[in-house]
Amino acid sequence: AYAFLVIDPAAKSPYTPAPETRITHPAWAKTATIYQLNQRQFTPEGTLQAARDHLPRLRALGVDIIWLMPINPIGQERRKGGLGSPYAVRDHREINPEFGTMRDLRSFVGAAHALGMKVILDWVANHTAWDNHLVTDHPEWYARDWKGDFRPTPWWDWDDIIDLDYSHEGLRRYMTESMCYWVREADIDGFRCDVAGFVPRDFWERARAELDAIKPVFMLAEWEARDLHDAAFDMTYAWSWNEAMHHIAVGKADVGALHVFYAWNESSWPRDAIRMMFVSNHDKNAWEGTEFEQFGPMREAAIALSVIGEGMPLIYNGQEAGFDKRLAFFDKDEIVWREDPQGTLYRTLFALKKAHPALWNGAWGARMVKVPNDMETAVLSFVRAQGEDGVFGVFNFTGSHRTVTFGAGPQEGPWVDAFDGSPLRGRAGQRLDLAAWGWRVFVRPPAVS
Repeated sequence: AYAFLVIDPAAKSPYTPAPETRITHPAWAKTATIYQLNQRQFTPEGTLQAARDHLPRLRALGVDIIWLMPINPIGQERRKGGLGSPYAVRDHREINPEFGTMRDLRSFVGAAHALGMKVILDWVANHTAWDNHLVTDHPEWYARDWKGDFRPTPWWDWDDIIDLDYSHEGLRRYMTESMCYWVREADIDGFRCDVAGFVPRDFWERARAELDAIKPVFMLAEWEARDLHDAAFDMTYAWSWNEAMHHIAVGKADVGALHVFYAWNESSWPRDAIRMMFVSNHDKNAWEGTEFEQFGPMREAAIALSVIGEGMPLIYNGQEAGFDKRLAFFDKDEIVWREDPQGTLYRTLFALKKAHPALWNGAWGARMVKVPNDMETAVLSFVRAQGEDGVFGVFNFTGSHRTVTFGAGPQEGPWVDAFDGSPLRGRAGQRLDLAAWGWRVFVRPPAVS
């Protein structure tokens, strides 16, 4: 007897590659930049109503997405500092009166929408405050330590919170419905999800599907893991990029550390994954230092690469004012607002990003393609090209003047400096002078009709 395998030519082959991701980014994320707003420190009043007055300024800066830090009431029990951590949530469906009311949040979101911006909320799903109502309403939803007591996240000093246990269907339903509540009631546009990797991925995937059924949302994971992009998150943190850049700035690494990051990013992450690039955020600022401390004289080059390279750039509030202070995390500590060259730099770079399709986010934009040079450990050079559009970036990540010579690569052809219009002929053997920590960005000249 013989067995025959009959293949239907119309059937899908078992060897057909599966899609790398199963979500669709909202169309408005294509050219977006993101701004983290710490509402407690953002204005003297520390309210959403006061923060709303800054929205036109942020729009003029080139900001598209406002990420509000947690807006929920903060636990009293075991509170840290005078005002506590916003990540110690007492009620996931209420607003901290420190920031205002639901009416104030709706007004803030409406004003942002009127200016063409979106608003996402910081969401804390991994844990709650000790005095969250769930402690008494559903004590079974909490993780326990070896003694059977409520447990803060193991190995961390987060003793003002206790962990949730996602083996319970009721918790999953409650947390998903809570996220949906804010989309329905305040028209928010997505979430930044705290320590997203500490929460099961299948929870996030189900929550994303339910949120998208209400409206297309944007989801940012505070985590660095490829598979979170599959069916849950649009964007993940590029922690390792920030670490590589810091190590270069302080002399612990050279440009080879960036080659490792970009090789990993291109070969392992989905093509459509968006990585969040940053030189500061609330954790970096509060616990490790401002961008001035972290990057020193390399600061402007780091900012430029965060915008020109692949990924979506983040500003932490105060950066545009050149604010060089570590903001207190558990107490009131105001930003001093002023005009500053760093704000001008961000504004200029954001405008460049939006004007050039090669610099757009995810698969909308172009990959970085390495341009060989004779100083690979000192100078990063690359082209991002899409159709007729192209951007050529060259960064000297050393404290010495360098004259770099390019090899054969994707830079062939004419370029003009993106800022002063000076020409550059891209070819093998072309030399370029770069100041210490200097950088240049060139664009393809417009075609002559």
